[in-house]
Amino acid sequence: MVVTVETKTYLNFINGEWVTSISNEVEKSLNPANKDLVVGYVQKSAKEDLDYAVKSAKEAKEAWRKLSGAERGEYLYKAVSILEKRIDEIAECATSEMGKTLAETKGETARGIAILKYYAGEGMRKVGDVIPSTDPTALMLTTRVPLGVVGVITPWNFPIAIPIWKMAPALVYGNTVVIKPATETAITCAKIIECFEEAGFPPGVVNMITGPGSVVGQGIADHKDVNGITFTGSNKIGKQIGQAALARGAKYQLEMGGKNPVIVAADADLSLAVDAVIAGAFRSTGQKCTATSRVIVLSEVYEEFKQLLVEKTKEITLGDGADSNTWMGPCANESQLHTVLSYINKGLEEGATLLTGGKRAEDGELKKGYYVEPTIFDSCTPEMTIVQEEIFGPVIALLKAESVQEAIKLANNVEYGLSASIFTANIQNLLSFIEDMDAGLIRVNAESAGVELQAPFGGMKNSSSHSREQGEAAKEFFTSIKTVFIK
Repeated sequence: MVVTVETKTYLNFINGEWVTSISNEVEKSLNPANKDLVVGYVQKSAKEDLDYAVKSAKEAKEAWRKLSGAERGEYLYKAVSILEKRIDEIAECATSEMGKTLAETKGETARGIAILKYYAGEGMRKVGDVIPSTDPTALMLTTRVPLGVVGVITPWNFPIAIPIWKMAPALVYGNTVVIKPATETAITCAKIIECFEEAGFPPGVVNMITGPGSVVGQGIADHKDVNGITFTGSNKIGKQIGQAALARGAKYQLEMGGKNPVIVAADADLSLAVDAVIAGAFRSTGQKCTATSRVIVLSEVYEEFKQLLVEKTKEITLGDGADSNTWMGPCANESQLHTVLSYINKGLEEGATLLTGGKRAEDGELKKGYYVEPTIFDSCTPEMTIVQEEIFGPVIALLKAESVQEAIKLANNVEYGLSASIFTANIQNLLSFIEDMDAGLIRVNAESAGVELQAPFGGMKNSSSHSREQGEAAKEFFTSIKTVFIK
């Protein structure tokens, strides 16, 4: 199957209109499966464009806040019906821009639809509690109020789900939004915004602006009229965003890196564990914050597990994500390709043993894209760079442990704490893992990647600002509690 996406210039969406940037400059969005293909062009916005978007959101926030939660939810329900009709178009665009397989982007679009439905229903749920007062003649209660203008900064790896899981709760809880998507997948975001536009959201409630992170992203963090910032991306940029927000008293939420372990106990179902590790490490070309990066295997089953893992990894087919025969697509851009290759070289330099992969894939049509072979390293030690640092690519580091307790210590021996998984049939093993593993997402007999939309998502340590996204937990960030005492 060949996906074709119309090559055109996409505009910013501000105050209910599609507008060009004041800079009159655009940037290319390239297809990572074939760098010679231009998916389209997006605006290279300036500070003045951001000021206009924030001003529009600020002017719209009072009327939007005054609507009931049910009324705001109805707008989201309308967006659901439009997104459902455009699911194939949006999924195809995401595959063209980001590279993951069409099956994955269709699943991601379906997830976005489910998220919108969930938060549309949130408009009818409670926003506070009645609290007993020490004064028998008084009534005391709490309610929740929106932050105001929320800046949304999203990455390229989940170009559909992440913008929606940030915008939907922000909107239904009464905030207005200015979103800055990653340039690599800005066209996909524009198509989502088109659904919001068609749903009839009032002008200024939803705004999208594209451009460099140093201008638009940092500008959102610094802007005096942005009341809250929700960010997903790298630790380096996340900390800059957090520091800027803290300096001016804005609320912020950061979801950042991961170095996610899978522990394979001696009693594990090895076939199940191998399949889960391959899916967790190599789906989306390993470009997930919850991707499996370290696999810690008990010594009794280490050699058997390793053999099965390498055999199945060698069966993976690389190619254009739009081709139904492709299992793994390219890295999302040239920079990410070189980052992954540099970590592979670092692993070799530090003495790890390469079991399979380890090179840029350049056979036939693959030479046109940013492909890297799925890679597995053996003989890894805890201090190696490939064991400590997030690679964000299809690279596994294998480590050996003599006990589950030792495996948990190895798993915790990094600066991150996003997700972690164990494969075991022993209840004591899984209870120890749940208790002692320092991660925000714990999974048992399942891959490290993945969380259901109705459940809180976020990490420990340097993976997060310790807030949580999705589910009812989103309410904690996008609103403030107001306590009311009535005499």
